[in-house]
Amino acid sequence: MIYNIKPISGIPSVKPSGEVQQKQSVQKTSSFEAILNQKLNSDVKISKHAQMRMQTRNVSLTEQQQLKLSQAVDKASAKGVNDTLVVMDKMAFIVNVKNRTVITALSSGDMKDNVFTNIDGAVFTD
Repeated sequence: MIYNIKPISGIPSVKPSGEVQQKQSVQKTSSFEAILNQKLNSDVKISKHAQMRMQTRNVSLTEQQQLKLSQAVDKASAKGVNDTLVVMDKMAFIVNVKNRTVITALSSGDMKDNVFTNIDGAVFTD
């Protein structure tokens, strides 16, 4: 008979000195968790209202623009801003910084002669 024997995972190994060595997989898990939390916290969400505005105003974001928007929100957060106006690529977004949520979006034509209220900061990107 042939037996397929696999090592038991999850059990720490013991060095000859009696010292217990922790498995590397535990460290990988915590690093994975950190990366996952960073990814979840770095993405900017778009509210239902903002999605409707984007559709009616013909505003869409590429992946690169989404990254720029996320970086702009990071900058606003670092300065203690609560609600910010982000202007980039002939578009404007009102973003709640704490929730990382776009509240509304405007195209360049909609920005003319507009007054932006209920914001306490603005970020202009290239």
